[in-house]
Amino acid sequence: MDISDLKVLESVSRLGSMNRAAQELHTVQSNVTARIRSLEEELGVELFLRHARGVSTTAAAQRLLPFAGRIMSLLAEAQAAARDDGTPSGSLVLGGLETTTALRLSPILSHFAKTYPAVRLVIATGTTHKLLDDVLGYRLEGAFVAGPVDHPDLHRETVFREELVLVTPPAIRTPDDLAHVPDLKTIVFQIGCSYRQRLESLLAERGIVTARPLEFGSLDTIVSCVAAGVGVTLLPKGVVAKARREGRIAIHELPSKQAQVDTLFVRRADAYVSSAMSAFLDIARSDPGKFAASG
Repeated sequence: MDISDLKVLESVSRLGSMNRAAQELHTVQSNVTARIRSLEEELGVELFLRHARGVSTTAAAQRLLPFAGRIMSLLAEAQAAARDDGTPSGSLVLGGLETTTALRLSPILSHFAKTYPAVRLVIATGTTHKLLDDVLGYRLEGAFVAGPVDHPDLHRETVFREELVLVTPPAIRTPDDLAHVPDLKTIVFQIGCSYRQRLESLLAERGIVTARPLEFGSLDTIVSCVAAGVGVTLLPKGVVAKARREGRIAIHELPSKQAQVDTLFVRRADAYVSSAMSAFLDIARSDPGKFAASG
């Protein structure tokens, strides 16, 4: 078993298809199939279950995958460390909540790109749950997520603090009015979004019954649905400032305990911190208000 075998294993597992893995790895499907079969014979276990839709991992593969991620990450870190002379360069793969990316990161990313043009910066967006999983699985070097986070394998620090507001159609004068809305819907990101969990708790505390949530992957779509009267949501105040000024939505401020949420930057505690990562964090930490959108 060598590093190339582990790359094939990870790709097939993530994509659920020998053919798609072959395309990603720039080879032919027969090569991928042969590598997987050879690895199964070497280990003496079955790694994938074949079916009409592709493949799915067995319990043995699921036990092996974390080791594969660690080994590939260590090799990549060793190469990066050897080349890192203190000048930010190479690749930097980070993640962020869509709200954080829209409200906080856009100007920081622009400033960083101009200051360190030798760094190939990639930003992926997702829910807190997905981003934490990707950091732990070595797919992201770090990510901006909603707190609190408590995991023994993660280093975390507070970078931003947001004020969450209840976002409703303009016709809703106070949150209490929601109790009289029939078939009230929440407009949220997919499961794993911490704002979604906070919204559900907030409404439940007020005795407000909601219908099944409507899930969307786009911040703009969520705001547009609320503006159209489809339902309500919970978002950072700065994200919806423009829509509020335009009269498209109404916002309702909440008690501090419910409104305040820290945005944390998390990375694996055992990971190498490159010059590129250090430079990016220095910019993000320097003056959050300098880079934040006004709200």
